Amino acid sequence: MQKIRIGVLSTAKIGVQKVIPAMQQADLCEVTGIASRNLKRAQATADKLSIPKAYGSYEDLLADSEIDAVYIPLPNHMHVPWSIKSLEAGKHVLCEKPIGMDAEEARTLLSVSKEYSGQKISEAFMYRQHPRWKRTVELVQSGAIGELKAIHSFFSYYNDDPENYRNSADMGGGGLMDIGCYSISLSRLLFDREPVSVHGELEYDPEFNTDRLASGLLRFEGGTSVFTCATQCYKDQYVKVFGTKGKIEMDWPFNPDFTKTQRLQVVIDDEETIEEFAPVDHFTLQAEAFAKSILEDKPVPVSLEDSIKNMKVIDAMRD
Repeated sequence: MQKIRIGVLSTAKIGVQKVIPAMQQADLCEVTGIASRNLKRAQATADKLSIPKAYGSYEDLLADSEIDAVYIPLPNHMHVPWSIKSLEAGKHVLCEKPIGMDAEEARTLLSVSKEYSGQKISEAFMYRQHPRWKRTVELVQSGAIGELKAIHSFFSYYNDDPENYRNSADMGGGGLMDIGCYSISLSRLLFDREPVSVHGELEYDPEFNTDRLASGLLRFEGGTSVFTCATQCYKDQYVKVFGTKGKIEMDWPFNPDFTKTQRLQVVIDDEETIEEFAPVDHFTLQAEAFAKSILEDKPVPVSLEDSIKNMKVIDAMRD
């Protein structure tokens, strides 16, 4: 079976702890190399995760002809520059969300990507690959809960570490960019259109100058989506979807426990059912979907056009 050989740009925590181990469980790809600006760090991570190759620079990895694609978990301000360098090096790209610092930068990436039509590039919104989310989309789009009217979502954690890039404004930190983007993405996914108006209320950390509490109101034709994200709040996650005939509720919709059965509460015409989904790692499913898009020359899981639309909403909330 042909596999896509993936190189990882950086030893970022999300990659080392979550994404790389999940990729290594996929059938259609393999993690061939990992790069760091510190060769010893790259070698130590490669040894720990049984990755064949380690590189002391991102450029060295991109120069390796035995790497087909790259996964980019770098800080937000580096997403577009290194996505462009990866495309120029002939690599396919799976880049962490958000795709860029703003919509304008994302449009620059789209423009460059058109010069490299033979390479795929996708934003890593892994949640969309989970069967629980695919079922939610199916229920909404089929009209099972009636006409979609409202979405409520919440995502929070506590992080006041000044050394963490999520608390650096220059590096694209803040809750809206890190986790609020999920609520925006799912709202556009379920309504299957773009909001006609966007309103945001943001509270900024006085030291970091990043948003630590952000609430958004997105008005769509026919309904609304409201959400809150926070980076200095007790951790929690939920999504509630309301239609004219029923509702859907999901706990821990973005970072579920991959070892446990996941539940979806569905109420239709006052009749409640609990749908259960076998344990699965959506990072593995994301890797499979991305690799399949390359091997079969099919559309990527999340297009740059879709990513730009998500960034436009983030920009509007910050205005």
